[in-house]
Amino acid sequence: MNLDYSVILSKLPILLQGGIVTLKVSLFALLIGMIFGLFGALFRISSNRVLNSIGFVYVWIIRGTPLMVQLFILYFGLPQLGIKLSSMTAGILGLAVNTGAYVTEILRAGIQAVDKGQMEAAQSLGMSYSKAMVRIIAPQAVKISIPPLVNQFIMTLKNSSIASLVTITELLRTGEQLIYTTFRSFEVYTTIGVIYLIMNSIFMVIANQLERRMAQK
Repeated sequence: MNLDYSVILSKLPILLQGGIVTLKVSLFALLIGMIFGLFGALFRISSNRVLNSIGFVYVWIIRGTPLMVQLFILYFGLPQLGIKLSSMTAGILGLAVNTGAYVTEILRAGIQAVDKGQMEAAQSLGMSYSKAMVRIIAPQAVKISIPPLVNQFIMTLKNSSIASLVTITELLRTGEQLIYTTFRSFEVYTTIGVIYLIMNSIFMVIANQLERRMAQK
């Protein structure tokens, strides 16, 4: 066995730069995905059949098709219809739409887990539906949803590696480019794994702290 990490250590700044791109893609995708998920959850619990159907179809299509196919449609398919997205835009949007579908179901489950009697009590005190949702239901739903949301966020960070397939030079693609010049596949891939592990671990620590603070309120 001939392992030599000294070559990889000299290229570590390049890998870390790819890691920064991965974080940027993931964070933007998470933020936009949360917006999609929030509206999706509101649509899914709506008594309006049209909105409810839109939310259902969105979740059904996105959860029922691979993320890779979704990214390819955005980056390689849309230009055929005259819509051309940059690799970064397609990558972030694809991850956001995918994440949003899962966040939709997480938030929907969180909202529906809150006792219906609390909404009825709030409305009996004169609160409107929207005010009761914001002040009474939402805080409790968020507490319930935090653990699965953390898991979904970590999944999005790991799924960002698929964005390399639409030519985003994130961590994985940067590593593959290094392999072409160093011919050190094992060293590069294990280093990439360690960087992903560190990023995910930091995210989990932050999420755990947030979960503890929410539990104390």
